[in-house]
Amino acid sequence: MTSNVGGSMICVPILGESVDRMLAQMDEAKVAGADLVEIRLDYLQSFQPHRDLELLIKRCPLPTLITYRPKWEGGRYEGDDNKRLDAFRIAMELGADYVDVEFKVGHEFINSINQRKPEKCKVIVSSHNFRDTPSFDEISSLAARIQAVGADIVKVATTALDITDVVRIFQLTVHSQVPVIGLVMKERGLISRLLCPKFGGYLTFAALEKGQLSAPGQPKIDDLLNTFNLRQLGPDTKVVGLIGKPVGHSKAPMLFNKAFKTVGIDCVYVPFLVDDVANFLKNFNSPDFVGFSCTIPHKEVALRCCDEVDPIAKSIGAVNTIIRRPSDGKLIGYNTDYFGAISAIENRLRGLQHLHDGTGSPLAGKLFIVMGAGGAGKALTYGAKEKGARVVVANREHNRARELADSVGGEAITLAELENYHPEDGMILANTTPVGMHPNVDETPIPKHALKGYELVFDAVYTPKMTKLLLEAEESGAAIVTGLDMFIIQAYEQYERFTNLPAPKELFWEIMSGY
Repeated sequence: MTSNVGGSMICVPILGESVDRMLAQMDEAKVAGADLVEIRLDYLQSFQPHRDLELLIKRCPLPTLITYRPKWEGGRYEGDDNKRLDAFRIAMELGADYVDVEFKVGHEFINSINQRKPEKCKVIVSSHNFRDTPSFDEISSLAARIQAVGADIVKVATTALDITDVVRIFQLTVHSQVPVIGLVMKERGLISRLLCPKFGGYLTFAALEKGQLSAPGQPKIDDLLNTFNLRQLGPDTKVVGLIGKPVGHSKAPMLFNKAFKTVGIDCVYVPFLVDDVANFLKNFNSPDFVGFSCTIPHKEVALRCCDEVDPIAKSIGAVNTIIRRPSDGKLIGYNTDYFGAISAIENRLRGLQHLHDGTGSPLAGKLFIVMGAGGAGKALTYGAKEKGARVVVANREHNRARELADSVGGEAITLAELENYHPEDGMILANTTPVGMHPNVDETPIPKHALKGYELVFDAVYTPKMTKLLLEAEESGAAIVTGLDMFIIQAYEQYERFTNLPAPKELFWEIMSGY
């Protein structure tokens, strides 16, 4: 497998519309930690090849990759192709480190430079598919044809319609005998960029800032370096991550990756934007993928995809943790949600009532209302019942509420009925619906007037930390427990199952304290 020494390089696209702006962005890219920059000549509003290229290449503080992308390959250039190819020749003479030429004109261009290519300049020949990701045989054949025209480096970029499309690009980069840049565009292809060093990709692209993307799905360089620890990743790195839809809001990559780096574990936690859990688990079946967290809306379906399920998770009817057993590769499902949420609520109640841990659960005998009957709702219902609470399940669809309530001998009501539900004071309310989660921060599952009578209100949503529900509950006089507390406590067991090491609990709280 050919990859550069020390792992994949990070390349920042320079998209300024003037030479001055490009020069400023190059300096920013160096400060941000880039290894090289891609100078996108097609973004310049006016371009004088000799003068501008001399300035851009000579004054760049990093190695340069020159790209002049035509409209027919997803770029902005609409002029004469001969002039475009001339610009590459000039760039090579002036000391560019790389030029990126499209496969369609690669043969013609490489023939035209003949033996005149400077030793230090590498020719990348690229293909961009903005529709889909073809079969592995088609991708492999395309890469061989690109190599055959004389490319020093092969670049294949495809588009993800499903996260499993990425597997085919990983197969290409891992098995290639020549340097390959293999990327899958759009959000479902993000892991092709994050896991590039693990699977032998020559380089990955990262934007300076959000919004300065040269292709859909590019991460920011700060995230690559500081959230996903790209410099620490290599072929032996183990992969864990979050299966969900959406996943972009999650703080789990930040928490786990900072912990892995601090403790010194060769593991990375990434977001998996998954549409079909069974299909995902079938395709990402290598021992390198050691475990998964599971979030909305997949916790119940994921249980059915496991080979074995822990008895508590089976009783709950949902899993939020899946571990690949090293001895036989079987998938084992667990539920750490109920412990995370119930512990967070109990800790707060003990503080309110000045109780010690040994005095039994402060939930015993309490009326405990759970909003939502999905995976997290099931975990809270099970946990509250185990602690001796009287459980009421409130859900938009009464049938789902009834089914869940029946499983614990509880009561079922609709969310509409919950608005005027006040049989006693001192009740506990737990929201397990996604209502109020970023970006819908102005929404709440229950109006403020309905919050009277609650001693404590818990919200499983933790982005934002203070949801509208919690703010209004506090104003109504209730104690509150944030979803962040549940998130951190449930992560203890996940970390231990992922690593077979005790969770660094104080470190977890420290990492999340600034959030």
